[in-house]
Amino acid sequence: MTSKRKFYRRIFKIEVLSEEHIPEGVSLEDIGYWITEGHCSGVVKAEDEVEVDGKHMAVMLTAQGSDPEFFQLTSDGEDLDD
Repeated sequence: MTSKRKFYRRIFKIEVLSEEHIPEGVSLEDIGYWITEGHCSGVVKAEDEVEVDGKHMAVMLTAQGSDPEFFQLTSDGEDLDD
């Protein structure tokens, strides 16, 4: 049976203003440094948050390259400790 726990998905947008081109594939750590310590201006904007069930969370974790076990879920969204 799919997990009864609640999970959440929230997307953040980062707007960066710079004098130089910023290539794709830059790490979140680098962007954070450039905004707080470096030569860029930036702001983080939170988008809508949605509640997700265990089955959908397992699918989303897999799509990100993570394992559903990250949240103690099977690949079907069931709790591992059941």
